[in-house]
Amino acid sequence: MNAEISEYNNLQTSADKEICDQLATIINKNLPNAENKIWHAHPVWFLDGNPIVGYSKLKNNVRLLFWSGQSFDEENLIDEGSFKAAEFRYTSPAQINKTDIERWLKKAQEIQWDYKNLIKRKGVLIKLNH
Repeated sequence: MNAEISEYNNLQTSADKEICDQLATIINKNLPNAENKIWHAHPVWFLDGNPIVGYSKLKNNVRLLFWSGQSFDEENLIDEGSFKAAEFRYTSPAQINKTDIERWLKKAQEIQWDYKNLIKRKGVLIKLNH
């Protein structure tokens, strides 16, 4: 695991650290070619410079965010923000469903919106072909 991400996880309470560690392990296993780093203060994984998935500690939970998640057609992912992101929030490690996350990560590789060029396109998102 990326040292910065390990450090981020280690700053969390024990239950939240366990959630973060499990998420990082599942993501790394399923996105072996993704670049991962702390981006805007949270762990994020990128494919070709495009943010794909990340997680962050919120006040009462850990949020797993898929930048293109609204296009996954997954009922357990909740729309987030005004673009195409969707999330799942964890309050306990027992809520982690590896099968769901692996399916979401597969879709995250196949279904991507071009966030990398969002500013250059003045806020217009276009779908990438994969």
